[in-house]
Parts: sequence; structure tokens; C-alpha cells
Amino acid sequence: MSIEDRLKRAVSLDLNSFDAMSAPAESCFVLLVDAQARLMPAIAQTDEVLAGLAHLAHAADLLGVPMRATEHCAEAIGGTVPVLAERLGSARILAKRHFDATRETAVTAALSVLARPVAVIAGVEAHVCVAQTALGLGRSGWRVVVVEDACGSRRDQDRAAGLARLRAAGAVPVTVEALIFEWLESADHPDFREALSIVKER
Repeated sequence: MSIEDRLKRAVSLDLNSFDAMSAPAESCFVLLVDAQARLMPAIAQTDEVLAGLAHLAHAADLLGVPMRATEHCAEAIGGTVPVLAERLGSARILAKRHFDATRETAVTAALSVLARPVAVIAGVEAHVCVAQTALGLGRSGWRVVVVEDACGSRRDQDRAAGLARLRAAGAVPVTVEALIFEWLESADHPDFREALSIVKER
């Protein structure tokens, strides 16, 4: 999408282009896509992707950003990996069978009740379920932020293509670290030191 098109879209949303790129904590929810036990070992750079997801989840809980996760056909692919499942608990994990999670009525309902306009998405695979779900979120009216260093695919080429597709569609690319500091806003935040420790783990 060109700069001119981004500006037109921002005007149509009553936002200037900078507002459309922002992701303050009070506006966001996090959606972790399909980080499942039988899929994660096949992901390229799986340790780095899983670390990104774990740090993102830790920061979201610390800073009061609502979070949900999806599981795709869990009977075949397994449940959410333990490091995330232990933090999330079963109540925040949503089942799906469509690659685009927004095509699941229960998922869309669970996200809508959060009443947050910015969807922060991460997970696997970047070119399939992450991409299709991000596009679905955008079509449904959410502004979409993609945490690129917490997204993965089995092949690097597929990951790159999936993330490029989302950037072209208007999703905002960020990293875990950038997002944490945006959520904090100030070194005076009461949870600054604990959030900084998450950053230093990366």
C-alpha cells in the first residue's frame, strides 16, 4: 500500500497516519496463533520464535493487555506448548478449524468482548494461519499489528512472503521489544523494571 493510500485509509478511520501506526497498551489485545506442541518443532528458528511468543505473553500479562490464543485441530496437532499454556490457562485458549480464526464465530465473539481496537498478532505459521487471521481481523474492523520476531513458518521463504503480504495489506510491523516500550510509555511506569528484565532476556 502506498503512502497516499495509507493516508486515505487513515482519514477514512478518522485517524492521522501516525495514530494508525500506534499501539498503546490500553487499545490492544494480543492473539497468539497456533503455537502447538506438534507444530512448533517443525518451525524454522523455533527457539527464537518461541522465545518471542513467551516474552510477548509475559509482557502482555504484566502490563494488563488482554490476551487470547488459538489452537488449530488440537486433536491432531496437539495443545499449546507448555510455556504458553501454563501462562494462558484453558479459559484463554480458543479452538478453531478454519485457517482464518475470524471465521470461527466463537473466536470473533471472544475477541469482540475485549472491546480493544488494535489486534496484536503473532504465532505460526506466518504465511498460513497468521496471515489469514490477520487479514480477517483487518476486514472485521480491527487495526492489525504483527509482531514479526514472534512469527514463524517451516520455511524462511514462506515466513518472509507471509509477513510481506501483511505489510502490503496495511498491517503494522513491530518487534516484541518495540511493543513493550510502546506499552510502557515511560521509565516512570510502575512495572518498568520487570518489563526491562523481559527485554534483557532476549
